[in-house]
Amino acid sequence: MVSGSGGRGCVSFRREKFVPRGGPDGGDGGRGGDIILVADEELESLIDFRYKRYYKARSGAHGKGKKKHGKNGGNLIIPVPVGTLVRDDSANELLKDLTAAGERIVVAKGGLGGKGNAHFVSATRQAPRYAQKGEAGEERSIRLELKLLADVGIIGLPNSGKSTLISKISAARPKIADYPFTTLSPCLGVVRFDEASSFVVVDIPGLIEGAHQGSGLGTTFLRHIERTNILIHLIDGSLTTPLDPTKAFKIIHNELTLYNPSLATKPQIIAINKMDLPDAQENLPKIKRDFKKLAVEIFPISAVTGRGIKPLLSEVIKKISDGKEVNKVKY
Repeated sequence: MVSGSGGRGCVSFRREKFVPRGGPDGGDGGRGGDIILVADEELESLIDFRYKRYYKARSGAHGKGKKKHGKNGGNLIIPVPVGTLVRDDSANELLKDLTAAGERIVVAKGGLGGKGNAHFVSATRQAPRYAQKGEAGEERSIRLELKLLADVGIIGLPNSGKSTLISKISAARPKIADYPFTTLSPCLGVVRFDEASSFVVVDIPGLIEGAHQGSGLGTTFLRHIERTNILIHLIDGSLTTPLDPTKAFKIIHNELTLYNPSLATKPQIIAINKMDLPDAQENLPKIKRDFKKLAVEIFPISAVTGRGIKPLLSEVIKKISDGKEVNKVKY
């Protein structure tokens, strides 16, 4: 990103008929434009920056005679999603975390315009024949990272039913299919539980073992979990050996710990999904026994039929309102 350069000051002398004692009248150059990033709540991704990576603000116009000031270069305002982290790429320094709509940061400051020769007149220097050059614009390499802001994050292994759940409880319409990694980008939705209660939920694409090292969709989406207050850990209740629901839970919980230990301490609500399937219903007694050993409460649900979803959302609202932790699991 390159801000605008300042315009040159002008060297000019007043030479008009019938105007006595004409002198230097060179105007100043205009100021170069800044590059400003502004958080915009209507944007959801940084996809536009994949196709355009170079930005340049306008430079200031040069000064003119008769002490005319050059026009300032217009600021270049670039909208980014709320939740964008702005870093100086060369120093890997965090410049600002844009967490609210309308927040802004000047990432490249425009150069000042040069002064015209009218500024350099003195008793001993009646006709200065020089002016200042404008300052060069600031060039800076910026790295943008997005961490979505949501009250609740839905996590789990691929094909556990996260997209189906968010489509059931909100107006979000993610892609749903019966193969792993159907969801390739986080999906936000607003859940209205009743007239007085609502929250924002994000569907985090499926995590797998080794996600903290980048396996699968890995760290690309683990960082979004850092913004959430509560996690709904969705588990496929129809799973059998060698991967049963308890092992599925431990895999994801372990990945959270290895990526960022603080994530594992976030409140988690465990939802056992696919209770509409015979295998899941048959497994439920054993699932309850296994999770009871971990001292973890579970919520059996069916994201397809809606069974058990109301008690699950009621628990989410309760924990959001009182701010208490749900389950800090240690095993």
